[in-house]
Amino acid sequence: MTPLLEDRIAVVTGASRGIGYAVALELARHGAHVIAVARTEAALIELDDEIRASGGTATLVPLDLTDYEGIDRLGAAIFERWKKLDILVGNAGLLGTLSPLGHISPKDWDSVMAVNVTANWRLIRSLDPLLRQSDAGHSLFVTSGAAVSFKAYWGGYAVSKAALEALVRTYAAEIASTSCRTNLFNPGPVRTGMRAKAMPGEDPATLTTPAEIASCFPALVAPSCLHNGAVYDFKAKAFVDR
Repeated sequence: MTPLLEDRIAVVTGASRGIGYAVALELARHGAHVIAVARTEAALIELDDEIRASGGTATLVPLDLTDYEGIDRLGAAIFERWKKLDILVGNAGLLGTLSPLGHISPKDWDSVMAVNVTANWRLIRSLDPLLRQSDAGHSLFVTSGAAVSFKAYWGGYAVSKAALEALVRTYAAEIASTSCRTNLFNPGPVRTGMRAKAMPGEDPATLTTPAEIASCFPALVAPSCLHNGAVYDFKAKAFVDR
């Protein structure tokens, strides 16, 4: 049987650990060539080894997503080599400081917004022309229930994810008449380092693993997925209203 994502080119951000690592591996297993983006080069090399061991291929891009000119260079490099992009997974994110809004330092606030919002806007800005060159360009951005739950002390993270959802839904409206699609993915509680930082007393054995989360991604970025501007909820295993 032909792999679901055979010969498709996929960018995955935050690919050195957690959900991003698992998604990169899963997309490669389904036939995509993965452009793995993360700050940590050693972890990217480990990912590359695992992808190759499974018969897949990858290109490693050590890049801090707050290097916005670096994102533009990434887009130029993809154009020079492939002339198009089929899949963008915007996974990288920062938790920031969990504290009353008035106690968050301007530096921490700016860091969370830079990674969770502005970097994803810069990715859209740089890679949208390449996604439009695909026969079915798909982008999928990882959001959170925090975007709509408004819990005390989660202000910085919640605001950034709410802004991300507004960004993606606006982009969805702008590409509605094209062959491109963009959606959001809400994983719920996942066994990651970020979750452990946010909930230090939680038993990780009770949480969904990144590999379980990643199993949903190939179908959501395949040409057959026609949803646009929607939120896929892992717990519901369906696209849901927000």
